[in-house]
Amino acid sequence: MTTATAPCPDPVAEHPEPIDGAGYLATLTAIRAMLWDLPPGGSGQTGPQALAAMTVLIELRAMIDHHAAAGAATLDRLGVARDRTGKTAALLMTKGVAPAVAYRWLRIGAAQSQVSRLPGYTADGAISGEHADAILSGITHVERRAPDGLCTQEKAEVERTLIAQAMSGASPVDIGKKARELGNDYAAETGGLPAGEDRTINEFTIGPTTDGRLTVKGDLDTVIGEKLTAAIESLNTPRPEPDGSADARTTGARNADALEAILDAAAVADTSLATPPKVHVDLVLPATTPEKARLLWLGTITPTVTKLLLCDAEIAEVVVDGQTVPLQMGTTRRRFPPHLRRAIIIRDQCCVKCGASAGRTHVHHVQWWSQDGPTDLDNGCLLCPSCHAFIHATDWDIILGADRHPWLIPPAVIDPQRRPLPAYNRRTLTLDDPIAA
Repeated sequence: MTTATAPCPDPVAEHPEPIDGAGYLATLTAIRAMLWDLPPGGSGQTGPQALAAMTVLIELRAMIDHHAAAGAATLDRLGVARDRTGKTAALLMTKGVAPAVAYRWLRIGAAQSQVSRLPGYTADGAISGEHADAILSGITHVERRAPDGLCTQEKAEVERTLIAQAMSGASPVDIGKKARELGNDYAAETGGLPAGEDRTINEFTIGPTTDGRLTVKGDLDTVIGEKLTAAIESLNTPRPEPDGSADARTTGARNADALEAILDAAAVADTSLATPPKVHVDLVLPATTPEKARLLWLGTITPTVTKLLLCDAEIAEVVVDGQTVPLQMGTTRRRFPPHLRRAIIIRDQCCVKCGASAGRTHVHHVQWWSQDGPTDLDNGCLLCPSCHAFIHATDWDIILGADRHPWLIPPAVIDPQRRPLPAYNRRTLTLDDPIAA
């Protein structure tokens, strides 16, 4: 297979002969000492001088990445971490290296011997570690698209093409896209599987952050991707704010709200799966400090979130002692049974605050469950997940009026008189004063 590539000259810099380990360490130590004594920036720099200096620094960073990748591979080959942390990546992390950087160095170091041109570019500082990693991942991706792999000449051709992409100013993401294009070309010509149909490279990872949030990253095949996209797109339509202004949520925020709606629907769906229903939320309550509740996967939560979960969720409460040994296990409970939810939907029709469709809503306890609020028709109203969290976290209140409909009471900072506002589906009402509330 022939692929047109941009001109991509090989590096021309001449490198010194290899030195022994002691000499290598001494050279690196001398370079470090020189940088220690070098004040950053320099006084009285002109614009061109500052740009030239930054160019050199970027090249130096790429060169350091090249040497660090080789050093990580050497540590791995010699088994230095075996009696310490067990894994080379873990050893690097104990030295202050970020996990993503440690794994990138190991990937690059392990693959250096499998490519012919890339090491010269990284050694000269012409290609950064991030770009080198994208090139190596791209080569691997293209190899997977051909049933019999790539011959040496084809592999070298793919390497040249991706290096040319990097040298043209392409980002690591762009290099990955180019690799997918090449992979699809190889699949079409050789009868291999296109990337969009290859479920073996699917990835979907979730991991908690240090501030109690969750990061999500995925790479899905066309079928799963289409299902997920269709589900998100069906639920992320912009809706007006209570005052009629445009939706203030970003696209990302709307997508997150849509994902929550999908998870809520999945948790209560009547499916034909052979497995028993899964508990929606496991809420761990320390026996001596119940205000320090935590979730099974994401850890400690605030009292506000605890109250929100207790208000309307299918939960299992687990009371634990100081050693996290369960003392008492609650039962899974649905706060508002289906017949009450249907009745509330007939009355409210949508989220009482923003107007989101009934299918996307929770049933909120007007008098909170945590404050002994009953589970009945006159103590429930529909709130979408965003508005539900907002009500619990702010000074907005909801009451059931004399007309047995929900009314929203804004905080004093919005309306000093805190005049009740009708639910979203009843905002066409014209009242001289909200006597019904």
